[in-house]
Amino acid sequence: MTAAEHRSPETSGRGWSIERVPFGHPDVALLVAEVQQEYVRRYGSPDDTPLDPLMFEPPAGSFFLGRLDGEPVATGAWRRSEVVAFGLAPTAEVKRMYVRPAWARRGLARRMLAHLETDAAAHGARALVLETGLAQPEAIALYESSGYLPVPGFGYYRDAPLSRCFGKPLQV
Repeated sequence: MTAAEHRSPETSGRGWSIERVPFGHPDVALLVAEVQQEYVRRYGSPDDTPLDPLMFEPPAGSFFLGRLDGEPVATGAWRRSEVVAFGLAPTAEVKRMYVRPAWARRGLARRMLAHLETDAAAHGARALVLETGLAQPEAIALYESSGYLPVPGFGYYRDAPLSRCFGKPLQV
């Protein structure tokens, strides 16, 4: 999928688009700051996972911004991962999935996730993995309803009691 515009009932006829942008894009910075505040609200602190902007530059990964009629409302990214899930490699990790609260529950996160799956597969990933937390039940529900299954803990929050990791084989 490219940055082509999509319309659906979930967005009340508004124009939905997804574009690849650098991690340092001003709209990305705005939405990442918002999601960090959400982590503070839910977990008491921001996400401390070390991220290098180069992780999201092809071919190592990609960062995407979702817009409705030009307004930035969602982010999602993937980066290469050393995690082997379901015996498949190479693997990519989903990062920075976020939809602004005013636009939640309209199918935008599901659309962004599907875009990440397609893009990561097009770049050679055979499986996606991700980490989320128990204080994000709506995220867990999205991932499980999208075919993601529990996988062993990995990454920065591998041993955190509230952390949950999921993975999904990709169609290649």
